[in-house]
This record gives sequence, structure tokens and C-alpha cells, in this order.
Amino acid sequence: MLAEIREQPAAIRRLLEHEDAVREVAARLTWSPPPVVRMVAHGTSDNAATYGVYAFGLLPGWTALRDSISLTVYYDAEIDIAGQPVIGLSQSGVTPDVVRYVERARSRGAVTIAITNDETSPLAEVAELVLPLEAGPERAVAATKTYVSSLAALALLAGHAAGRGAEIADGLRATADLVQQTIEDLEAIVARMAPSFAILGRMFVIGRGTELATAREIALKLQETCRVAAEALSATDLSHGPVAAVDPLFPVWAIATEDANLPAVVDSARRAHEAGATLIASGSAAARIEGAAFRLPTPPAPSTLLAPLVSVVPGQLFARALAIAKGYDPDSPQHLSKVTRVL
Repeated sequence: MLAEIREQPAAIRRLLEHEDAVREVAARLTWSPPPVVRMVAHGTSDNAATYGVYAFGLLPGWTALRDSISLTVYYDAEIDIAGQPVIGLSQSGVTPDVVRYVERARSRGAVTIAITNDETSPLAEVAELVLPLEAGPERAVAATKTYVSSLAALALLAGHAAGRGAEIADGLRATADLVQQTIEDLEAIVARMAPSFAILGRMFVIGRGTELATAREIALKLQETCRVAAEALSATDLSHGPVAAVDPLFPVWAIATEDANLPAVVDSARRAHEAGATLIASGSAAARIEGAAFRLPTPPAPSTLLAPLVSVVPGQLFARALAIAKGYDPDSPQHLSKVTRVL
């Protein structure tokens, strides 16, 4: 897991070497601007889809959503998706119901796209278009570099769809350097911090806007590797009830980025602190979270949209370090396998 976290800057750069493939898919989508972009995925890939909602909304100005697999695959709902882009995200490309959704969507006239790390996978075979992540083999069960590569692929696709591909590509090159810097700056700090949370059994992770995807992914890494009942929440959702559950043994991790959503994150973290929660603050605006017992600052990204590629790194490093502090193997969590084939 640590080796793959460290490989993330190189994975972003490898994706950029195949920008022509992204450009071609974007050109196909812009023949006729779509009414909606539908994304389907599970787990880490679904967290990337959460990010995709913002990538398509902020760049080409398209409505994008994480679609219901059950409606199409299990309930066989007759939803008109002809001409709409459907993006299936799966690092392995073998998740059964994602493959079935994309296959059925193509038969109904959707423009189907596979974002996967395996160009020979069933998902790639059933989709009309394929965007290979080019992340290289990922062996740790808890995905890290394929998550960041998926964010980069979605940002680049949305950028080219908006006619801003060169700008986003340049931003991703700079972001790869920032990811490298963040790993170097925080790896040892997180390793020293983790033992303080060795008895941790639960946590809220909050973010807002583009960083909601980050909150979901950090929570998932804690669940997968550390057996922590971590729940990701929008910063505003925490204040609408869940804050009543916190106490000094129920920490709150706040992801703070300098954007329009920061005041809501700051206010939510303040409420949690007043309720007695131990605060962890990360992100480029970590210093703005008052009362934080631990801070894991990250450098500012070139844009709000690219910030999540950097801000997820502290959570990845922490999940691995905490698993070790708890006596677990972060590379091979119990009850999990690298490829999820369950329907």
C-alpha cells in the first residue's frame, strides 16, 4: 500500500502520456451536448464518481450523477438513456453489475465509456469507448493510485469536453509534483501520529463540494484497513444531527480547502469541537480549523477541482499507519479481496 501511495505522482504522469485517448472520447461527447452524464461504480470507484459530479459541473457545465445500478440491472426500469454518456468506473473492470449496467445501457443507445486499469477486462469489452488509467499493477487490496488516477482521468475528460484540456493537463502535471511533496512532507508525521489513535473504533470524516469525494475515500480506507467505523458526511450534514454522537473518543476529521465551501467546514468543525470531539484537520486550509489537535496540511493545488488529488494523501497515509499501529496488515485486510465479484 505504501509503495502504491508513493507511485501516485508517476501514475498521474503516465495518464497524461495517453491524453490523446481522453481527447478522442471528449470529442465524441461534444458532438451533441448531453442532458446528463451517468456514472456507475462501487467502492473507491464510486468515490471517484462523486468527484466526477463536480468535474463535469464545473468545467463543461453538464449535469452529472452517480446513477442507480439497481434501477437498471435489477428492477429493469425503462429509463430513456439513448444518447446519454454512461461512464462505468472499475479499477479491475470485472465488477459484475457495473459490467451489466454498461452492457444494458449500450443496448439502449447510450454512449458507453469504461474507465478502468485493465483494457482487456469485461467492462472494457462491453463499452463503446475505453479510457485506460495506465496506473500500473495495483496489488494492495485498498486502492490508492487507481483512485487518484480516476480523478485525473475524469478531470481531464471534463476539461477537454469544456475546451480547456491543455489547462487541466498543465494543472495535473503541477498536481503530480504536489502529491509527491505531500507524501514526502507527511509520511513520517503520520507514522508518529497514528499510535495516538490505536484504540480508535469510529470517526466522522467531513468535507464539502469537491472534497466530499475525499471524505468518502478517507472513510473507506479507514474501514478497509483499520476496522474503524468511519462515516463520511458533508460538513453541513454533521451539524444536522450526527454531531450529537461525538465525544473525545469519537474524532472528527475535517478536510479544509480554500474555496467557497470552507466557511461551512470551519463552522461544522467548530460545532464538533464544542461537543467534545477530537479534531484532525487536513488540506490546504487546515490552519483554519480552530481547536484541531492534529493538523496535516497540504500545499494548495492549481485549482479547487484538482485539490482532491492532493488532499486524499494524508488520509491514505494515516489509514496505513493506523492499521500497523493496531496490529493489522494494511495490504491484506481480513474479509476483502482485490477484485470484488459479488453481485
